[in-house]
Amino acid sequence: MASRIDHEYDYLFKIVLIGDSGVGKSNILSRFTRNEFCLESKSTIGVEFATRTMQVEGKKVKAQIWDTAGQERYRAITSAYYRGAVGALLVYDITKRQTFDNVQRWLCELRDHADSNIVVMVAGNKSDLNHLRAVSEEDGRVLAEKEGFSFLETSALEAYNIENAFQIVLTEIYHIISKKALAAQEAAGSAIPGQGTTINVADASGNQRRGCCST
Repeated sequence: MASRIDHEYDYLFKIVLIGDSGVGKSNILSRFTRNEFCLESKSTIGVEFATRTMQVEGKKVKAQIWDTAGQERYRAITSAYYRGAVGALLVYDITKRQTFDNVQRWLCELRDHADSNIVVMVAGNKSDLNHLRAVSEEDGRVLAEKEGFSFLETSALEAYNIENAFQIVLTEIYHIISKKALAAQEAAGSAIPGQGTTINVADASGNQRRGCCST
């Protein structure tokens, strides 16, 4: 039984959803993993996660997507939430300027708790509410480019760019892992044939947190 499960996918990547409460993280999760959307979605209590397997360049990649409450009273779970994450979707609501302004605070938290090589995409959610827009698409794109991240506007309601967002993040993670695997194989050129090589996803620098919150 165990061996069958082990061969259901080639890679398992943990991706976290971060952003203010009410920006639509839970509906992004349910749309991507179950193709469902709930108009009366309640605030997440604590942490929940769901999985979905996708094809990435011929490989089966299982995405384990973690969703957490955006409220301050749940911040105690932060370290455990980010542990092992190789990707993040940083979500804001295009109709609420404050959620966009708080992106920097979420980036600060990400840099304090996640690996420095984590793949990040900034997502401006609720693009279906364009008539209520408070954040321009250009503002979101400029912020993402400044930080070196990918950017998309999404709509969990209309299933717009949800699949695309995760596909981009998973593909970028896969490329990073592939490069590390190739480098490890080249470094172990004289290794005994048939002997496996353990690949550490994080560089040594990943253990040094960039404490942008401290002065």
